[in-house]
Amino acid sequence: MKENEKYNELISFIQQKGFIWGPEPEIYGGLAGFYTYAPLGKLLKNNVENEIRKLYTKNGFWEVECPTVMQKEVWEASGHLGGFTDPVITCSKCKSNFRADNMLSEIFPEINFDHKTEEELLHYVSKIKCPNCNGPFINQIKRHTLMMKTTIGLDTEAYNRPETATTTYLPFLRYADFFRKKLPFAVFQIGKAYRNEISPRQHVLRCREFTQAEAQIFLFREQKENFESYMEVAHEELPLWPWQLQEKNEHSKKIRVHEALDKGYFKNKAYAWAVALAYSFFKKIGIPEEKIRLRQHYPDEKAFYADDAWDIEINLNTFGWFEVCGVHDRTDYDLTQHSKKSGKKLITFNENSPNQEKSEVPHIIEIAFGTDRPTFALLDLFYQKLDEKEGKTKFKIPPHMAPVKVAVFPLVKKDGLSEEAEKIFKEIEKEFTARYDVSGSIGKRYLREDESGTPYCITIDYDTLKDSTVTIRERDTEQQKRIKKEQIRHYLRELIHGRMSWDDLN
Repeated sequence: MKENEKYNELISFIQQKGFIWGPEPEIYGGLAGFYTYAPLGKLLKNNVENEIRKLYTKNGFWEVECPTVMQKEVWEASGHLGGFTDPVITCSKCKSNFRADNMLSEIFPEINFDHKTEEELLHYVSKIKCPNCNGPFINQIKRHTLMMKTTIGLDTEAYNRPETATTTYLPFLRYADFFRKKLPFAVFQIGKAYRNEISPRQHVLRCREFTQAEAQIFLFREQKENFESYMEVAHEELPLWPWQLQEKNEHSKKIRVHEALDKGYFKNKAYAWAVALAYSFFKKIGIPEEKIRLRQHYPDEKAFYADDAWDIEINLNTFGWFEVCGVHDRTDYDLTQHSKKSGKKLITFNENSPNQEKSEVPHIIEIAFGTDRPTFALLDLFYQKLDEKEGKTKFKIPPHMAPVKVAVFPLVKKDGLSEEAEKIFKEIEKEFTARYDVSGSIGKRYLREDESGTPYCITIDYDTLKDSTVTIRERDTEQQKRIKKEQIRHYLRELIHGRMSWDDLN
């Protein structure tokens, strides 16, 4: 099957089964880069965000929520107003505009365009045609700002944030007081960000409005090498693809964290810990290990202020290897820039500082990713078409990430079965996201839940009224077993959280 056929099939499934709708508003023709998370999609995205919160809070990060709009001076200081642009090419025939590096990456997936110069991009642009009219492109790259401008009050120039990170840095002095001036400390933020993409083409992987879940670790320079949590991950294996291996056209390799540090792939222990933490999230939500790699930025690719930068990439069925997370050592750049612009000293006490005042601008290590891309990745990787003729599909997502954990059915509506089923459903929904369904044959109801990703179905039949047992059905194998109704919640709890396998269920 061709790549675009896989994509079209997946998007049809996502729309028809109630995961993601759009581009929105559909009744007005839609606006590229804006989507609605439908009921099942919103539950799935919530599960992704809940796993992020669990991971961060378990590791000492505190959640904050900052404004999404800030005045021009903020974005001047951060560098976004002057340098947050994309390379744009224009068709000479139909005048359509496209982001050059993204389009080229789709056509030449084996080439990394992230660190190509404009001249190099134009070399490849000359080899392609406009996807809208098949016309040639103008031999010129324009720079397009991604900032979305607005006005506060009558005349205050402001911008929607293009990332959550900058707004997270700004309350630094408040953080220092809250954490009693003891570094390192860490915060994170889950919220909306906006980028005026010129031609978003890859569904929710590249939107104009999207949700980010970025975390920031504030620490002094010497604390990067004396980072207590490092030993928790030192012997873990990561699928690393340093730029030296990329240069040789070699594949990523499993390397232990301490070995990567010894080889110089990671520059310090705190950064290595942050990379391992980010990697653990994607394993936790169920992305297969063989589908994940960590790619280091080339020296001429990373931002000028970054001491190191690695991306986590997932091998999607629709788009191949795709970046879903970035981990960056931003040094003291951000706090220094905002200190200069605001006139406020963004420093705090460091007993090991060489300065006489014992005050220092902390460094920041950032874990930057959104929640839309992991959500799409789960849909992409776990959607399966089982029967070409009948169009039978199944969403085989790991049970703990499923939008709906369990469905409850009475075999028929009559003879007291529906009343008994409703009682059982009310008990189940106290603990699990559940659905009650009486519509259609039992086979059609099973099929609907398979498509929704529901891992377990409970059916109440005539034997339930006799011996208080129910049928539990497992999505992937379609096997059925009888269990006591008073054991339902216990077994669901064990199965969903992986403490019991289906084969262990007697």
